[in-house]
Amino acid sequence: MKYYKLSDDKYVPGRWYLRMPLDDEEGREELFDVWRFNEGRVLSIERPIRITVKPAGIAIEFSHALGIPIVHRRVVSLFERLGLQKEVQFIPVEVEGQTEPWFILNALRIIRCIDDARCKEVLYWLPEDNRPDKQGQYRNVRGLKVDPAKIGDANIFRPWGWQVVLIVSEHIKRGMEEEGITGVEFLEV
Repeated sequence: MKYYKLSDDKYVPGRWYLRMPLDDEEGREELFDVWRFNEGRVLSIERPIRITVKPAGIAIEFSHALGIPIVHRRVVSLFERLGLQKEVQFIPVEVEGQTEPWFILNALRIIRCIDDARCKEVLYWLPEDNRPDKQGQYRNVRGLKVDPAKIGDANIFRPWGWQVVLIVSEHIKRGMEEEGITGVEFLEV
């Protein structure tokens, strides 16, 4: 099985760009805590999340808002047909200027699978970095490679220690390509 880093394609001509998720509490717009979407757990969201668009452009079905995957209802339907409901949570969001349903794609698994020896470069937080909360964790990973033997049956996940990346299996890649989901970019890891 092959695995791929799933990103949004920044080179789609005329595409939109989504801004930071906003939390509308008591009529005030505040930035939403986006890091919670990298924790690999089901989240309970009590207030609406709004996404602004700037510059406006062509809506693509898979894009990022500050690194958080925002997907169209067609992606949700595809994942349901592929039987992936236990691996992801789809959280409704309001996207500026859109009437169709949009969602945050929240991957529910974190897997310790980075193959340090095959990556171009891995850096760890060290004692001299004065970040005891991060010591021993990845500080940077370039040329990410995963060890498929450590992944098991997962189809979508974030790698432990480098949760800024979303990884999908060949199964999901094929499904998204066959469905014609717009805005996706795959890089084999």
